[in-house]
Amino acid sequence: MKKIGTYTARGIVIEAETEAGNPQLVHLFDGRFDTAYRITKFQVWGSSVSGSGGFVVGKLSKNDKGVTTSTDFFRADDDNQIAWSQSAAATDGGNEMMGDSIIDRDNMVIEDLYVYGRSNVSGTPINYLIEMDKYDITEARGALTMARDRQQE
Repeated sequence: MKKIGTYTARGIVIEAETEAGNPQLVHLFDGRFDTAYRITKFQVWGSSVSGSGGFVVGKLSKNDKGVTTSTDFFRADDDNQIAWSQSAAATDGGNEMMGDSIIDRDNMVIEDLYVYGRSNVSGTPINYLIEMDKYDITEARGALTMARDRQQE
């Protein structure tokens, strides 16, 4: 496996208003099975630094079939979920952000990513930042990874 680049994706996802979710698609698939991405950083933060919309959570999934209810949002038993993040902005008009993230170090993404977000205020835009490394892999490893991902759907 040879590293061939470092990439960043950023944008917003609107808070999921229904259990079906409202993920933001991040296109990564280049039509090849011998390249893959490894997520190295995932952060979310609210679009407001004050008021009640400052607490947000997010997750990265390899599919758009993830559970999005607030009581079941973070699922370590779902192998398609590969990163989770949370952030809270100061609610007193300050701009201090504090957050944590967890990334599965064994993640490997051949196809696309889906960013899910939730906030304590429905409809809140949630910012996200993803950093990833791109690798040259064998076609056999790529096909095996894709087959495993589809089996877990």
